[in-house]
Amino acid sequence: MKVFINKRIPEMGITMLQEAGLQVIFPENENLTYEEWLKYCQNTDAILSIGGDFKYDKAFFDACPNIKAIALYSVGFDHVDIKEANQRNIPIGNTPDVLSRATSDVAFLLMQSVARRASYNFEKVKQGNWGAFDPLHALGQELYGKTLGVFGLGRIGFQMAEKCKKAFDMEIIYHNRHPNEEAERELNATYVSFDELVRNSDVLSVHANFTPEHKDLFNQSVFDKMNPNAIFINTARGGFHQEADLYNALIDGKIWGAGLDVTNPEPMSADHPILELSNVCVLPHIGSATIEARNGMAQLAAGNIIAFSRGEEMPNCANPEVYSLHSS
Repeated sequence: MKVFINKRIPEMGITMLQEAGLQVIFPENENLTYEEWLKYCQNTDAILSIGGDFKYDKAFFDACPNIKAIALYSVGFDHVDIKEANQRNIPIGNTPDVLSRATSDVAFLLMQSVARRASYNFEKVKQGNWGAFDPLHALGQELYGKTLGVFGLGRIGFQMAEKCKKAFDMEIIYHNRHPNEEAERELNATYVSFDELVRNSDVLSVHANFTPEHKDLFNQSVFDKMNPNAIFINTARGGFHQEADLYNALIDGKIWGAGLDVTNPEPMSADHPILELSNVCVLPHIGSATIEARNGMAQLAAGNIIAFSRGEEMPNCANPEVYSLHSS
């Protein structure tokens, strides 16, 4: 079976595939155009897919009828049309859990960086602009005893909440599609409506899976309801927030600060005015960028492909219903 990998991954994943007897194909140049990417996909049986540059939609599946399985090198699968995949009996693997700790670390880092204006002060040091002591200049805020609101309290959101609880004794509120009994038991978390989450969070951190109905969910009407001392954190997907509205909320004092590991669009323009604000920290989507997380992702993604090649169910499948839908 031929497996196309569009970018290099940690060697352990490649070795796993090769030792399983699979033929691994890499592009000569990783910066593929859509047409180049499509040509590789048309000549393979399965894809181990890194990044979300191109969509797995109806047009893709129509153009690549030979594709039998796709293993994503990510937890998120919003760039995949799951309905189309199901109709074509194509399992879509993903890599849950293994990057939860690393991604929650980045959310926790952003929260603290924004609270103490770390990016702004680092730039002052780089410019040699320490300045004279000013008791009122660019003050940060402390997080002890404040309220963390989590939108999407799943694996990553739980890890973020646990860190905030242990480090700063923060109160935890959350909004999910369903209550999280473990979080309520272990962290004394309280389930609230979306409106209550927005109004009552001192830090609002986004960790939900992105779906089309979430597009621009955090917009002007939402930021207007937030606490003027609140910090908005997004490490999930840039599509959750409307970036122009976020910028306006920051300069108008509707919210206190923002920390982003994802932007809308992505990448963010280098001259975006939000980058000039002292109460903002932006990172280039590094949530899973640790040796441990990336190695784990490689193992899970390769494991999904190997299981499929052996006629087994993928251990980590974003659309497990594909097996019951076509079991007959």
